Amino acid sequence: MPTLLPPRIPGVSPWLPWLAAVSLFMETLDATILNTALPSMAASLGESPLSMQSVLVAYVLTLAVLVPLSGWVADRFGTRRTFLAAIVLFTLGSILCAMSQSLAQMIACRIVQGIGGALMLPTGRLAVLKSYPDRDSRMEALNFVALPGLIGPILGPSVGGLIVTYASWHWVFLVNVPVGVLGFVLALRHMPQISDPTARIDVKGFLLVAGGVLLISYALEMFGEHKLGAGATAALVVAGVAAFALYVRHARRAASPLFPLAIFGNRTFSVGILGNLVARLGSGGIPLLLPLFLQLAYLYSPAHAGLILMAIAAAALAAKPAVVPLIRRFGSRSVLLASSTLVGAAILALAFTGPGTSNAYFVGVLLVFGLAVSLQFSTLNSSALAGLPPEHASAGNMLLSTAMQLALSIGLTFAMLVLSLFMGRSFHPDGAETFAAYHATFVTLACVSWAGSLVFLLLGKRKRPA
Repeated sequence: MPTLLPPRIPGVSPWLPWLAAVSLFMETLDATILNTALPSMAASLGESPLSMQSVLVAYVLTLAVLVPLSGWVADRFGTRRTFLAAIVLFTLGSILCAMSQSLAQMIACRIVQGIGGALMLPTGRLAVLKSYPDRDSRMEALNFVALPGLIGPILGPSVGGLIVTYASWHWVFLVNVPVGVLGFVLALRHMPQISDPTARIDVKGFLLVAGGVLLISYALEMFGEHKLGAGATAALVVAGVAAFALYVRHARRAASPLFPLAIFGNRTFSVGILGNLVARLGSGGIPLLLPLFLQLAYLYSPAHAGLILMAIAAAALAAKPAVVPLIRRFGSRSVLLASSTLVGAAILALAFTGPGTSNAYFVGVLLVFGLAVSLQFSTLNSSALAGLPPEHASAGNMLLSTAMQLALSIGLTFAMLVLSLFMGRSFHPDGAETFAAYHATFVTLACVSWAGSLVFLLLGKRKRPA
């Protein structure tokens, strides 16, 4: 019978999956909790709402760049020590963000927060991977851990809206403090100390991967903010792709590369990596676009907009117990194709809104969107890791985590880029032009979502766990 509880096996603390899940929730919640709060934060810091995009991207991009180091750090110093240090850094960064007085300070403090998150998420997941030996229990545990990763980014705008309306934007960060303290206490008792003192880090490989991630993300963000021309943007993107190509060449020759190329021999894992990147292009920006759309076009309060967006979280939670049974019944390919079709349809439905659109319409569309996104990314991530052999568990965990954060960063940037292109250089707070720009953006993202789903055809028919 489907359950939202993690599997229990002898010798493994039942709190371990909860620790990994809560750490993932904290990290992913902070990736989007600012979305609804951006207009209030922008007014407080003397910036425009679109300028605040850099606060979101700085955090997610720090995760994408530093996650590849987390596996080596966890192996070298042990999972418990690394996890505890990560919680301290994340909580400290949250406090510093609440004390920020300018956009530059906020970005710097978000980087500190991101460093903690980059260590926290993969370390918790790695401990789960190494603690659950058989494939079935590992997949159930990963499915449980993945739930907050879906709920966090979707619930973030709702929580942020309520906090801004009834308190102040500073509490968007301060809510992490009690959770961090509780997590630290529980980790002292229940996080296993798994280490490998002989572990080495591929410095050259890390620099190439980090360089590729930074170049591509920076180019897209600056182009979206109209601070970089098309030629310079294309040059930076080409340089980023070249860095990844150089890494492939390096990995073929290195004795212990950062990500062994043999890991891509697992088709399900490879599709999971590529699927995360292409799927987020269509859906990754919706939790950022919708709060802005509802507040700037409909003049909703942050709390009103946040409550409507809670429909996504509710649907994602309700769909979660069905993920593993659906994969076993129909296979990963069928579940991914069906869920991707629904994601695109829900995004397209947002283009058929107007000044008189009711709350019920938004809630209905977002219920479908939350259901489909939950099925899509749970299937992608759980299936990708569950099929890896033990010798590739650590590298696969790091690579998937990196791809997830890079995909989220690119998804946010791509959505704002499309919106800015349709809206023009000026940011209209309301009126027909705003509706037209958002509608065109939603149509574009729906088409991108459907086009990206073609990658799932690479999976063989009835590709499912044993």
